[in-house]
Amino acid sequence: MKVFRLAVVMIVILGLGYPLAMTGISQLIFPSRANGSIVYNDQKQAIGSELIGQSFESPQYFHGRISSIKYDGAASGTPNYAPSNEEMIKRTKKEAEKWLAQNPGKSVGDVPLDLITNSGSGLDPHISPDAARFQIPAVAKATGLSNQQLEDLVEKHVEGRTLGVFGESRVNVFKLNLDLHKLIQAKA
Repeated sequence: MKVFRLAVVMIVILGLGYPLAMTGISQLIFPSRANGSIVYNDQKQAIGSELIGQSFESPQYFHGRISSIKYDGAASGTPNYAPSNEEMIKRTKKEAEKWLAQNPGKSVGDVPLDLITNSGSGLDPHISPDAARFQIPAVAKATGLSNQQLEDLVEKHVEGRTLGVFGESRVNVFKLNLDLHKLIQAKA
């Protein structure tokens, strides 16, 4: 009987009390993050999350990493192919050819790896600053904005290492494209 009571008490404390306490503290200290870092438009409609990549098909926008799961947050994960896997090689070559077609005069070695490979989750909203800069001429051509305007925009969105030491510099493609959209609208 003592074991049963202990089990019930632990279930209540660890199964209900602890999660409720952590949720409450998160809501107080970091409400945006606790709610998924949702981004809203001017009409207060949810249009995405800072934490999940989105597919941008139009040549007017910067493109993120490829995603085997089509950025579906319910299906996080990606095939764990070895570099020698035939399907991986085909997909990587296909993606590299696509980028080279959009960027005449560039060679395969110029294409940043993060534009032709998945992230581990398939949801990563970030690319390297080099990958963003690589796309500037094509985006400039599609939008009519100058290379300098786009370089300034990319530079504004470069996020440094977390706490100055963890990870690499990165650019959130979703947030970059939101500001790019505003520039395109202002130009029109």
